[in-house]
Amino acid sequence: MSAVLQVDGLHKAFGGVQAVEDVSFAVSAGELLALIGPNGAGKSTCFNMLNGQLAADSGVVRLEGRDVLGQSPRAIWRMGVGRTFQITATFSSLSVRENVQMALYSHAGKLRSLLSRFGAELRTEADALLGQVGMLDQAGRPCGVLAYGDLKRVELAMALANQPRLLLMDEPTAGMGPAERNDLMALTRRVARERSIGVLFTEHSMDVVFAHADRMIVLARGRLIAEGEPAVVRDDPQVREVYFGMGTTFELPMAVPAEASHAPSRSEPAGGSALSGATGHA
Repeated sequence: MSAVLQVDGLHKAFGGVQAVEDVSFAVSAGELLALIGPNGAGKSTCFNMLNGQLAADSGVVRLEGRDVLGQSPRAIWRMGVGRTFQITATFSSLSVRENVQMALYSHAGKLRSLLSRFGAELRTEADALLGQVGMLDQAGRPCGVLAYGDLKRVELAMALANQPRLLLMDEPTAGMGPAERNDLMALTRRVARERSIGVLFTEHSMDVVFAHADRMIVLARGRLIAEGEPAVVRDDPQVREVYFGMGTTFELPMAVPAEASHAPSRSEPAGGSALSGATGHA
């Protein structure tokens, strides 16, 4: 598969602290790549450099061959990079459809012409996106009354409004139950395959990572220490020592099918996977 995102030699320091040091990786079209690591590993710093929220000290970031390093977040978004956030970013007083229309208006450069209400313009496009994420039947409801898992689906539809080639998802399943987590990531996988979108996501729930990621990259103290398929990363001695630590055992869960079960895993304790506490925000 062709690389949608190519990162080479990315560096970022804050004073004397090297937050990200010589990090290189690629994301292919239709691939789900998980970026994981313990607290302070540099995940958020790396993420924020990719979409222009934070300036890199050095390195190369290319989106389908185009250099995006140093561009503003808006410019990078217009080049085809979508993003979802740990805390959903929707307008609670607007309807589900209107939130997606807002994203479509922005992509079309028509926000200035948007006055007191939404009309029929871009309604068809909005409904098509809502249909993709299973939210068309709730298109007229205000986002403020939706369940959290449904808000995440609306946010995904909004992220798809600019027809992204790369989707950055920051802790996409934070605050969700086991069934909701698996449903959202199964949906993300289906959309990524259908649209040939590369997906890079950070995640603290190891059940989600090992069930849905095609590949994983692991950061520790700003450096990339492992990369590969989940089973390979799970068995890497350095990952076990640095990431999981303290003799923690880790079992690779079975892959969750597209039609994810709504029953929580019996092996998962309340509050998340056995290793949920091993990771967090960088």
